[in-house]
Amino acid sequence: MKTPKRLQSLVEEGLIDTVVRQLMSGKEATVYVVRCGEETRCAKIYKEATERSFRQAVDYTENRKVKNTRQARAMAKGTRFGRQASEAAWQSAEVDALYRLAGAGVRVPKPHNFCDGVLLMELVTDAQGDAAPRLNDVLFTPEEARAHHATLIEEVVRMLGAGVVHGDLSEFNILLAADGPVIIDLPQAIDAAGNNHAQSMLLRDVDNLRVWVGRFAPDLLPTAYGPEIWDLYERGMLRPGVPLTGHFEQKTGIADVGGVLREIDDARAEESARRLRLQTAR
Repeated sequence: MKTPKRLQSLVEEGLIDTVVRQLMSGKEATVYVVRCGEETRCAKIYKEATERSFRQAVDYTENRKVKNTRQARAMAKGTRFGRQASEAAWQSAEVDALYRLAGAGVRVPKPHNFCDGVLLMELVTDAQGDAAPRLNDVLFTPEEARAHHATLIEEVVRMLGAGVVHGDLSEFNILLAADGPVIIDLPQAIDAAGNNHAQSMLLRDVDNLRVWVGRFAPDLLPTAYGPEIWDLYERGMLRPGVPLTGHFEQKTGIADVGGVLREIDDARAEESARRLRLQTAR
């Protein structure tokens, strides 16, 4: 097929030999199957912000790293340079997440290169060597669904252990490779320790998996893996292979209001003493 304009520079630089076909066009990018030497890979071309249906919500971009304070100020003000910087940060977020997660052994496509807004990565294939389908396009037996769900819960644990929350995980962005599920679409991935919305997004990701698997194995609908995983993470006990039950009881109890008030009074007393020392010194 004719080489798309956005891929032409990669062809000229020798990163791509030929473009085979368009694989898919989604809410944030268009993906092509390409040949790179002896390998078949995929090239993900990110759409411009004005063409995307998935907006860069503040919940996702909170505390996302930028190069310098000038760039951060421009992004906050929404200037032309700031919008360009926001776009670059949005695209590089997936690249950074893929390298980080691949290094941690998470089942994601292997990244190969990122150039001119195009991500070159592994083409995930099924048992026949064709492009792998998404989970939402496949029917499963209860046993198959339970097995894939168990794999995905372990991958969520491994991701969180690497400090990453997917933020938009569902059956629509998980491919079924020959050897099991592979997680894709990570431009909205967030830093678990640096984003105040990490817990709610982690819980939503896991709940999406629960609802999906419930279509084939209703016995998993009552499970609560999300709260259990986050509780272990907060207590520093989360690690790959940690036993999970799928059950979690929210701790309830009477709040120690008196203790909180005492701490406030102590803080006020310390502040008064500090001010008195300053006045005495003068």
